[in-house]
Amino acid sequence: MGHIWDAPLAHIARSVRQKELSVTELVAHALARIDTVDRRVRAFLTVDGDGALARARLLDAQGTDGVLAGLPMAIKDNISTRGIKTTCASKMLEHFVPAYDATVVARLADAGTVLLGKLNMDEFAMGGSNENSAFFPTHNPWDVTCVPGGSSGGSAAAVAAGEVLFALGSDTGGSIRQPAAYCGVVGLKPTYGLISRYGLVSFASSLDVIGPLTRTVEDAALVLGVLAGHDARDATSASITPPSYVEALTGDIRGVRIALPREYVAEGIDPDVRDAVFAARAVFERLGAHIDEVSMPHNEYAVATYYIVASSEASSNLARYDGVRYGMRVDDAQGLQDMYTRTRSVAFGEEVQRRIMLGTYALSSGFERAFYGQAQKVRTLIAQDFRAVFDQYDIIIGPTAPTAAFAMGAHTSDPLTMYLNDTYSIPMSLAGVPALSLPCGADARGMPVGLQVIGKPFAEVDVLRVAHAFEQATTHHLRRPALRDAYAAKEADA
Repeated sequence: MGHIWDAPLAHIARSVRQKELSVTELVAHALARIDTVDRRVRAFLTVDGDGALARARLLDAQGTDGVLAGLPMAIKDNISTRGIKTTCASKMLEHFVPAYDATVVARLADAGTVLLGKLNMDEFAMGGSNENSAFFPTHNPWDVTCVPGGSSGGSAAAVAAGEVLFALGSDTGGSIRQPAAYCGVVGLKPTYGLISRYGLVSFASSLDVIGPLTRTVEDAALVLGVLAGHDARDATSASITPPSYVEALTGDIRGVRIALPREYVAEGIDPDVRDAVFAARAVFERLGAHIDEVSMPHNEYAVATYYIVASSEASSNLARYDGVRYGMRVDDAQGLQDMYTRTRSVAFGEEVQRRIMLGTYALSSGFERAFYGQAQKVRTLIAQDFRAVFDQYDIIIGPTAPTAAFAMGAHTSDPLTMYLNDTYSIPMSLAGVPALSLPCGADARGMPVGLQVIGKPFAEVDVLRVAHAFEQATTHHLRRPALRDAYAAKEADA
């Protein structure tokens, strides 16, 4: 099964459709890997083994012509799944079971996939290391003493460790791309509005998007083709007809105009990361692309702007968790106000409380214009920086994060340093443009380094084409964590 497991998603699905491979075999193999590997990685919060095997047997009996036929996958635990717990890695929703599927879950089911379970994350998607989960941290498969990134760290780690063929995450300020970079996989943040947010538990509604984490760019294009498209149940869903993303992967990027912002490789970036980005630049030039350095002058304000906007929206969205309608409620409260206060104090973790307080302050009377209003103005300037560059260039490239994965516990007592890890991923979220992270090298420890490929709004075809050309010209995506290789060797011996 090992050689099939590492094949492209399209190849595996085709084998299932042609009855050369059973879905039950695939799912059983995935569950065996999870049973062996996840005790060290801890990517899963919930494994629905019985449900996955029942679904597999049904698909084998009925057959499926879905584009993702029979593929075992998993979902970040802030995306609603009917009949399966959706906790947001929070004590507040520890026992919450949705009555409906998110649109993306329904579309994946229609495409023939098998849901294995729900993946760990930073609580309510607030964090950059996966250490803010209320239950336990996830470990990086490349080095289990390091973080996998966040908030979609469980999704990235599960793909990197070979526990699933692909996963879904959510990205508000880098939460797909940064863990993809740390774990050496591909992570795509689509244009805001391309993929339905219906069923995604809200963090910051004007920033949240859902996207795939995969092993290769081609796999990302295949999954994106299933997820993208208008949804009447999401008021922010764009009314567009998605193109064929897989057909865009021609490998030819001759004449493509690429911009490298000077601010993305300035002071503060790890030298190993800078070297990997400059090496990637040389690859693009050999492939026939034209690259210039440019300036994005408002980039320095992105982190401050993001944490005001996102925290303000979070304080509003999370106000619904008050112990009245659903979620945790303390039992011995002395009156309604005490119940509100104690429920939220007990059920929300430190990082969530920090952002709620920051957002509530920024929206409070007398401060809203000075903070939230001003942040929205700067957000517009940041978006204008992107538009100005895209008037002359097709693609922007840069590092996904200023460093590779850091040691667990290194920044837990220093929130500001943790926030600065999102320096290179936040601007694209504020501007609503698509961005993809893919492996482009390694640091001195051998930990993966991610390259970010950024495009114009709804120009995912260009992002995927350029990223795929780079991937095919290099071997970075072929590297595997030692933990995964050890499992593969054990499987071969068996």
